[in-house]
Amino acid sequence: MTVGKRYNADWASLVLGLGLGLTAAVYLESTTKADWNSVYASITGISRICALIGSYLALVGLVLVSRISWIEKSVGHDRLVIWHRKLGPYSLYLITFHVLFVTLGYAGNDRVPMAVEMWRMVRTYPWMLPAFLAFIFFAAAGISSYKKARAKMSYETWWTIHLYTYLAIALSFMHQILTGPMFIGHPLNKLYWEVLYILAVSIVILWRAVIPTARSLVHGLRVEQTVVEGPGVVSIVMRGRNLDRLGAQGGQFFGWRFMTPGQWWISHPYSLSAAPTSHYMRVTVKELGDASKSVKSIKPGTRVFFEGPYGTFVADKAKKGHVVLVGGGVGITPLRALLEEFDISKDIDVIFRASREEDLVLRRELDELADARGARVHYLVGSRTEHPMNAKYILKFVPAFRDSDVYVCGPTPLVEAVRQAALDCGIPKNRFHDEAFEFHAV
Repeated sequence: MTVGKRYNADWASLVLGLGLGLTAAVYLESTTKADWNSVYASITGISRICALIGSYLALVGLVLVSRISWIEKSVGHDRLVIWHRKLGPYSLYLITFHVLFVTLGYAGNDRVPMAVEMWRMVRTYPWMLPAFLAFIFFAAAGISSYKKARAKMSYETWWTIHLYTYLAIALSFMHQILTGPMFIGHPLNKLYWEVLYILAVSIVILWRAVIPTARSLVHGLRVEQTVVEGPGVVSIVMRGRNLDRLGAQGGQFFGWRFMTPGQWWISHPYSLSAAPTSHYMRVTVKELGDASKSVKSIKPGTRVFFEGPYGTFVADKAKKGHVVLVGGGVGITPLRALLEEFDISKDIDVIFRASREEDLVLRRELDELADARGARVHYLVGSRTEHPMNAKYILKFVPAFRDSDVYVCGPTPLVEAVRQAALDCGIPKNRFHDEAFEFHAV
């Protein structure tokens, strides 16, 4: 990371930390001795700080995946998504504690069961029903984010559930402003909270809707053709105007919306499978989710809206003279694009892992590119036990592995195996570059 980019990331971290401090100050400024004069009053007081911090973290989580270009280029999309995922549970836990504690506190004062108090609050308090629905939406997003839950649902289902987090934040706002003791009679606190929400919503609208729509219209991207590359694998070639002005590089990905029935409503995070030109971009897709199974039926001429480019999985990250590219299955596609973009002085080895021969997609293109630039491609076909991808096994094919920059893309087990091999060989983190197949945040 360059000094300029590191400065951008530090500046953003400073702003978020300052916001957290101001949020805590809102609570401290508004609390009184009466909030702590009994056990149930104390429980209710704790519930309020949980609500404030939990709501703030939820807003930060949205901003982290709002695709602000200068932050994304500084930190990298994958890292932002990791931060979003790590932050999300804490936000949900705090909001859950708020619901439980405020119900317990009020129920204790009213001397009624918690279920009765909850029902009374939902029916009689201003905007409490929308806030309760917001909590349900938050909980659904949180549950669907656990690995075991994600593994049992399609990307489209997961993506749709996460869309409701936007609605959840909107539904909870009026409840906070109208019933929160931190804001009633505290105009500055109320102004701060309103500005915070307005900023977060404005950032999301600007970077997720306005800018992508404007750029899509300017560049006029449309599907040129679809090409079947292998069993369940299809390439989509798109043509547009002045695409070089996007600054995209091989290894990066976009969020694509194909304006056709069944496709337009969802953004698909597909990596470029060829280095972009001024008029063409290409992605190669494996049939995994509901929508990806129908991409081969997209007709030429279909308009394409896009967000991006995203990601720091790019050729200029390599500092060593030798580069190792490790791909698993369709994970070879961004590596094939990267292969075009490395400086000719780089010595390159490509390791392509696949379970079956027919899964070696884009093999002809890889061979042609390798021949043209003197790279070596090692095809490893078979099970994980046959090709364990540990340090000893990789060194058999690439003796210079220890003194290389390593790029890996594929299923998580492959990425983690190569990561461990790199650690065992003493390869520092700044020379290990990965792109795992995980659901991207909405």
